[in-house]
Amino acid sequence: MAFWKMSSRDATAFKFLFSIVFIYALMSAIVYSVLHMKFISPLPANAPLERFSEARAVEHIRVLAEEIDGRQEGRPGLKEAAIYIKSQLEMVKERAGPNLRIEVEETQVDGSFSMMFLGHSISLGYRNHTNILMRISSMNSLDTDASVLMNAHYDSPVNSPGAGDCGSCVASLLELARLVVDSGWVPPRPVIFLFNGAEELFMLGSHGFMTKHKLKDTIGAFINVEASGTGGIDLVCQSGPGSWPSYVYSQAAVYPMAQSSAQDVFPVIPGDTDYRMFAEDYADIPGLDIIFLLGGYYYHTTFDTVDRIVPGSMQARGENLISVLKAFTSSSKLKVASERKSLDVVANSDMVERAVFFDYLTWFMVYYPRRVAFVLHNIPTVLFLLLPFFLYMMDPRTNPLLSIFWAFLKGVMHHFAGILLGVIFPVLFAVIRLFFAYPMSWFAHSYLAFLMFIPCSFFGFLIPRAISDRVSHFQGVSSKKIMKVEPSDEARFWGAFGFYAFATSAYFFAGLNGGFMTFVICISMLLGWIAFCLSVKSYGYNSIKSPMFYVIALVPYLLYSLYFGGILALLLIEKTGMMGAIPPPYGFYLADVAVAAVIGIVTGLCLGPIIPICDRWLAKSSILKFLLHFTVVMLAVSSEFFPYSKDAPKRVVLQHTFISTGGNEITGSSYDLAVIDANSIEFVFKHAPEVAKELHVGPSFSLGNAEASPQEAWVALFPISCVITKNGRFPAKANNILERYSQFPHLQTHKPQTTFENGTRRVHLELSLGLVGLQKKNFYWSYRLLSIAKFHLQVVGGDLGNGSEHNRSIIRMVLCRWQTSST
Repeated sequence: MAFWKMSSRDATAFKFLFSIVFIYALMSAIVYSVLHMKFISPLPANAPLERFSEARAVEHIRVLAEEIDGRQEGRPGLKEAAIYIKSQLEMVKERAGPNLRIEVEETQVDGSFSMMFLGHSISLGYRNHTNILMRISSMNSLDTDASVLMNAHYDSPVNSPGAGDCGSCVASLLELARLVVDSGWVPPRPVIFLFNGAEELFMLGSHGFMTKHKLKDTIGAFINVEASGTGGIDLVCQSGPGSWPSYVYSQAAVYPMAQSSAQDVFPVIPGDTDYRMFAEDYADIPGLDIIFLLGGYYYHTTFDTVDRIVPGSMQARGENLISVLKAFTSSSKLKVASERKSLDVVANSDMVERAVFFDYLTWFMVYYPRRVAFVLHNIPTVLFLLLPFFLYMMDPRTNPLLSIFWAFLKGVMHHFAGILLGVIFPVLFAVIRLFFAYPMSWFAHSYLAFLMFIPCSFFGFLIPRAISDRVSHFQGVSSKKIMKVEPSDEARFWGAFGFYAFATSAYFFAGLNGGFMTFVICISMLLGWIAFCLSVKSYGYNSIKSPMFYVIALVPYLLYSLYFGGILALLLIEKTGMMGAIPPPYGFYLADVAVAAVIGIVTGLCLGPIIPICDRWLAKSSILKFLLHFTVVMLAVSSEFFPYSKDAPKRVVLQHTFISTGGNEITGSSYDLAVIDANSIEFVFKHAPEVAKELHVGPSFSLGNAEASPQEAWVALFPISCVITKNGRFPAKANNILERYSQFPHLQTHKPQTTFENGTRRVHLELSLGLVGLQKKNFYWSYRLLSIAKFHLQVVGGDLGNGSEHNRSIIRMVLCRWQTSST
């Protein structure tokens, strides 16, 4: 319908809609600049020595990711990286003044342990892993003084240069160590910089430090620096035990980036960091887990290069780290392990109790303990429940108490229905689109996901109001009042307020650490309601200025909701390329449904609070048709986009598997191919025919008719084989395998097992690494071995070279308390 043919009411409604869109567009531009660090000015390499310089840090990344060829366990590059890190620390040590005592050491760690990961028990044994350590303290400090640990790992994933993960972490700490020395600052407590060489292999380096190093019990707090991408927001994802690490961060960070709600979702993410070793499994050290979030397209791929580092990210991280480090070393809460154990838990509740905290666009941070949250987060619910009594007492004859309660309850259900439909409609359209398009067409173009799913989500929010208005129209004007005094719009507003109030209380009593989002919604809605009531007195109830004043009053919250929701949606979109491929038919829909649902939820957070006041102008049939048509057009347009690009590649896992027996006989050799997103192997063969040709697969290949690779074949790639689901097996020649080994690695029992009375047993294993027929003085190795019973055994090692042409090593392990019920 052309605008000039619209009724005046429709024209006004569209003007209001486009005004809202314009406001949100401006706020989105601000959020985009914050997420991509546009407001940070990185300092150059010639910056003053008393300042952290991103350019100097990036130069370290360049050496680690470009000049060194691979920092994976078992490759020479890892040793070269250790030498480089140690040399840089020695240079810093030489420049230290007489008031500092600096110790640099290289340690070899070994050990074994068991851990739970994704519901599986994994047993690991390792040896000869290299950790580099620097301790900076004042001249009068003691070895037993409580210290602050700064941790980063310098190994990288297989086939990744590891610029972001975690060259950026190592570079940050190297520049930070230089800054401590060159700035002339004398730490009041010792500072330990730990560069551990094996985090990607289930945190072996940090485990070795926590179980073997003499300084482990002196650590009073730690900061673990990690990366799940190449920059952007450097989020505090985990904090604890206790609330004081997050409190120190909130007071000290220059650009605070922290969300207590991240601690609620981190346990369900299929990943871990060294934080686990320091704060949970092997100690109770209070600390922070700080992680680069954005740039997940390149995470653990060959695209994780220096040029992908988001400008400004390293600068913001460095300035935060030095400020927080100074605050930690000055804190009275810094205690050694023995002192922490003897503390009075009641008197030191901040040592065990977590807090609620969040940053506002990295500008400032809000922090309050959980005991304060108990009061704050339940005030909206109490207010909502008391309001009907207040209205009743004002005029008992005109406002029957039951009528008020019923009106408010209908308002809650009305808003809940809108929120629910705001999630259902994007999911419905996502499923419909997959009947004529590939999954994940938005993967390489994240803006498509927002254009596809936000309009239909908004459509869902407006449906309850449209139905209500239609029913009221048929019933007559007099029925537009649910209560005798309060109009239906006011009841809807308080119903929406009650919905968010109940959500806040429920979140708190569920024992979660967030809940601040819905609490802030409640506070913002109250301020908006006051602005709306004042504007009604000035401009009238039917003036479009009245709801506009309500929206403007909510702008501080709406800006934050876009920031919070943007992080959540972008993180999910980037990670859908590596979350694993669920078998069809469900796996075909899962990624699109998940993204659509999350964008629906985010849209509810961003638009939900304005709906109770604004839907009176927006729930017009013309606007609903416009939103519906726009959604259909965007679904059609998005179907023409290819899901992947150079900057957003598809991840494919190709593994050469061979099976041997006893001596040197190969009984089977194959290529195992798997994808880890919603587009199947057939998609790969269709768009990369050279792969199909290399595997001798025709164009009519169907995974349903192909040989499936057994789950056990993927244990060599990852101990939890269930991560790899739908895959195919293709024949391969074994000749090149025979040329490499004069004797194969093999595992065997070297003495009989012992069975105990309680039904457990002890198994003695001997692992032979075999003989490699390569004319090299050093043999670097990394093996991950078989699953037995419910346990997965992983054995990894370092340099076994002894100068001979052929190297051989035997490792013997004892695995205790193996459940006999397992087979």
